[in-house]
Amino acid sequence: MRPRAIPLLAFGLVGCAAHIVPRVTAAPAVPSDIVASVFLIGDAGAPNPAGEPVLQALERALAGRPDTTLVLFLGDNVYPRGLPDSADRSFPEAARRLGAQVEFARQVPVIFLPGNHDWYGPGREELEHIRREGRFITQASSGRARLVPADGCPGPVAIELGPGLRLLLLDTQWWLFPHEQRGESSACETRTEAEVVARLAALLRDSAGRQVIVAGHHPLLSGGPHGGYFSLGDHLFPLHNVHPALLLPLPIIGSAYPLARDFGISAEDLSSGPYRRLRSALDTAFACDPPALYASGHEHGLQLLDRGRPPLLAVSGAGIYGHESYLQRIPETRLALATGGFMRADLLRDGRLRIGVLVASRAGEPREVYAELLPAVGEEHAGCAESVPREVTGPGGTR
Repeated sequence: MRPRAIPLLAFGLVGCAAHIVPRVTAAPAVPSDIVASVFLIGDAGAPNPAGEPVLQALERALAGRPDTTLVLFLGDNVYPRGLPDSADRSFPEAARRLGAQVEFARQVPVIFLPGNHDWYGPGREELEHIRREGRFITQASSGRARLVPADGCPGPVAIELGPGLRLLLLDTQWWLFPHEQRGESSACETRTEAEVVARLAALLRDSAGRQVIVAGHHPLLSGGPHGGYFSLGDHLFPLHNVHPALLLPLPIIGSAYPLARDFGISAEDLSSGPYRRLRSALDTAFACDPPALYASGHEHGLQLLDRGRPPLLAVSGAGIYGHESYLQRIPETRLALATGGFMRADLLRDGRLRIGVLVASRAGEPREVYAELLPAVGEEHAGCAESVPREVTGPGGTR
């Protein structure tokens, strides 16, 4: 083998990923039938300074949308270490990265969820980091954009988008490490995990016939690295995860890192104790009155995952073109794309919720590759009864 073929092979190994798109897709929505829209985009915190294709695609997709349209950034809004103090030499670049997203508030209202990178801070400065980001977003947008939940509180916070669509927003990073906003001294409305679960369950119960989307940065399931799935290249070239140019083969030794993550060494992986507690808590809150959709980022790709019961799980963490992670098909996978893009949820006049998956071209053009219709409230689920399979309709029929 010629020497330069080695890095080409390595690139193929670290870059290969699932490309799973169902053949049956929902028909396009008639614009006049759309009552409200939420655009779901995560992990957009390192936009290309020369022009970020995914953000350009989002801008084009927003054209002509109804007044009741919202952009929801699903966390990790500033890579890699959140928004530092203005005296820090890295502040200008961090402010540029966040500002590129705040700019959308010129078109539509914008909400940012906190992610683990937004919480970053040396020592015990995480709370000040997240508060600083919240202040920056509000000031830079003149109040048209905001960080929700704010001040390091867990939520949930309810946002009404028209009479038929409710968003319930969580700061899921609050669950993954202890900090001063927990306990009796906390200024948050909910101070303990039990209070968060009870409040979320109550808001779901009182949603009064509305479609509900619950959103947090962390997914409940994933076929990517945070879910314990790694490519062969991750095992052979582990230093590639430190820097893309480090393609030094380390077989056997290289498997130590993926295996350690599978055993929960990182709180940010689904295998960790705190993360398992978060997933269990949300499943408890969803037990009797589940939302239609649970939306998240964290994993750098586009996934729709169906556990056979509501909610449908949407992982939309592909906000940076070329920053995708390996994805693998798992039993719950409906769709998996390791490519830049975002999703949207459209509430239709007949009460159904249409979930669209859009990919971005290098030129910043959006293209919908899949869509799914979720039933109107009351069609599928009542109380704690077992749900029936949802339908996917379109030119190919129903399955």
